[in-house]
Amino acid sequence: MATATDTARPGTETVRPRRDLGRGRLYLRRFLRNRLAVAGVVIFALLVLFSVFGGLFTPYSHTDADFTALTRPPSGTHWFGTNQGGNDIYASAVHGLQRSLVIAVSVSVLTIVVAAVIGSSAAYFGGRVERLTLAVIHFLLIVPSFLILALVSNRLAGDWRALILVLTLFGWMSTARVIWSVSTSLRERGYVTAAEFMGVRPLRIILRHIIPNLGSLLIVNLTLGVVATVLSETALSFLGFGVQPPDVSLGTMLADGMSTVTSAPWLFAFPAGLVVLLTVSMTFIGDGLRDALDPTSVTGAAGGRR
Repeated sequence: MATATDTARPGTETVRPRRDLGRGRLYLRRFLRNRLAVAGVVIFALLVLFSVFGGLFTPYSHTDADFTALTRPPSGTHWFGTNQGGNDIYASAVHGLQRSLVIAVSVSVLTIVVAAVIGSSAAYFGGRVERLTLAVIHFLLIVPSFLILALVSNRLAGDWRALILVLTLFGWMSTARVIWSVSTSLRERGYVTAAEFMGVRPLRIILRHIIPNLGSLLIVNLTLGVVATVLSETALSFLGFGVQPPDVSLGTMLADGMSTVTSAPWLFAFPAGLVVLLTVSMTFIGDGLRDALDPTSVTGAAGGRR
């Protein structure tokens, strides 16, 4: 009996069924169809490259002072101009963006980790643990955290490492409550029950079976958390409670340029532009990830075309 292979004509190829795309490739295709999300990735990548390699294109550092060029507009020597102390704004922008990125990414990652562990643990254990955890979360949510952040940051003399710790301690509650809400349905799943039946420890169940199934939620909150942290750090530094001189961040640069926004607009315009680009790019990326990971969303169902 002749087979399909035997009867195939010479020079022709056997048509094979197309394999289904893997989950990762499917998410990537949905994400790449979102033009704003791709634009956000490009902008964010350029900002990261600028913060890492931008200092190679100037002989100045953010602490160098050129006393022969005080509050000078952009020129061939100082591309972004100088401030009242003769500091090069270009070099300060590179260092300030780098500092703000380190703070934002670190706080966002730490916040997601803390929120994921606490929120999923409360949902898994239930009972008194759940009620006590939610009571603490709700109490901290009504506390004026920004005032506490300002006071604590001021006492810590503007150390950016301490600022990361403080922003993390007061930034995990809202995300933890969302994770708890989603995890309450995951604790009833069959794989969790099977793991309990096999004698797997609760901590291992939480880390191996509950948190990994929150991946899409955690990724989206991670990207949007960067935006929230940038705005919080900028506001604190703008008010004098964040990063302190001689160190600089985008917030401190905005604070310095605010008083001279009419007489020396370049002092405010360049850091403000970087803040806008950073927040807009992360917002686009967060929206794109949400649509790619959630096919029920409007743009996700439509292929993410914008």
